[in-house]
Amino acid sequence: MIVAMAISTFIRFLLQPTSIAPLAVFRIVFGALMFFSTARFMAYNWVEEHFVKPIFHFKYFGFYWVEVLPAWAMYGLHWLMLLSALGILLGCFYRVSSILFFICFTYTELIDLTYYLNHYYFVSIVAALMCTLPAHAAYSLDAFWQKKSYTEVPFWTIGVLKLQLGIVYFYAGIAKINEDWLFEALPLRIWLPAHTDMWILGYFFQFVWVAYLFSWVGMLYDVFIPFLLNYKPTRWVAYMAVVIFHALTGLLFPIGVFPIVMIFSTLIFFSSTFHERLLHYLPTRFFGTNSSQNALKMPSWLLIIFCLHFSFQLLFPFRYLLYPNNNLFWTEEGYRFSWRVMLMEKAGNATFYVKDGCTGREGVVVNSDFLNLHQEKQMAMQPDMILQYAHFLAKHYAAQGICNPKVRAEVYVTLNGRVSKLLIDPHIDLTQLQDGWEAKKWLLPPP
Repeated sequence: MIVAMAISTFIRFLLQPTSIAPLAVFRIVFGALMFFSTARFMAYNWVEEHFVKPIFHFKYFGFYWVEVLPAWAMYGLHWLMLLSALGILLGCFYRVSSILFFICFTYTELIDLTYYLNHYYFVSIVAALMCTLPAHAAYSLDAFWQKKSYTEVPFWTIGVLKLQLGIVYFYAGIAKINEDWLFEALPLRIWLPAHTDMWILGYFFQFVWVAYLFSWVGMLYDVFIPFLLNYKPTRWVAYMAVVIFHALTGLLFPIGVFPIVMIFSTLIFFSSTFHERLLHYLPTRFFGTNSSQNALKMPSWLLIIFCLHFSFQLLFPFRYLLYPNNNLFWTEEGYRFSWRVMLMEKAGNATFYVKDGCTGREGVVVNSDFLNLHQEKQMAMQPDMILQYAHFLAKHYAAQGICNPKVRAEVYVTLNGRVSKLLIDPHIDLTQLQDGWEAKKWLLPPP
């Protein structure tokens, strides 16, 4: 009975009407940031570098069927992404725009595993959420044209965005609770001294105690910031911490627009009054609220979908616990899609050998013949990519006339500044192994 009452109270809380203003502001901010990010990507000619030039693209497990489009189509796809981001910003044909953006963005991220970043994963998730939320029900061109807008939405339509942001931060924080990060100040002890030329703060980066301070503060920040943002008395102080934290990480590390995305996304935690003041500055000619109505009702099945989504988000990052004797940073089994952000300094050097199965003759592969610098760097330290590349080489050289090619690799990896060590047995024929969910027993133990 008590449990039933608690569930009933919680559902009523989720369904209670609240101002649509935070959702409208989030839509405008998200659309603007995605428009800027896509325009930046195209301006840097990364469409050519990431998708057109490479001969081989590494695949996500389960998505081997995703193939790159011809050059003209890849450019067209990014123009479509740019327009759909603009549609989200303006609330113009919003449903179509949000669905198109999600499909285009997620597709481009699935093309090549070497470009995986946590913030790309975050954008895909938020884009998917935005497809279902009524973020265009007010302060949008859609609402203006239809002469119908809403002042209120169910609380859960805003709560899901807060929860998603909270998971990103909290999980990033608990991932930092490990020996290297807290008790060795690694990898910050390696990274910070490289920035001693930074204005004002650079002088302090030479001291080891600063690396320890940054490590502990970084962990505490990630763990507690979603709660401090959600609590009104600490909200402004917490937001100043968000700005300082992400501004500093943006200056120190090449992580693109992610700091800007997080700085503006966390505005969702502010009150409806705060967002209504922001929306007051919009031109009413284009974002008027004609024929305003009170609460917009949402289908209950959507709430069930979100419950399933967040169950996955809460559980999937812990899948690494299913692997026996797993050194997560070494094997990377369960590492991705778990909000582990910049936790290690890892580098590898991989030399591949292809042997003719009939003659026994063996030759060394020149990796740069097939991979760009970024692909080669990422592949050389990640076991699943090493295996993918070995299978690609076997197919390639078989097509060149090599009889039953066998591929082995000598891969040395260094983790957090430690002495490099062999990742795999250099005598194993990698073509006889297949990637999957099971533990990679062919990996050598960590140093």
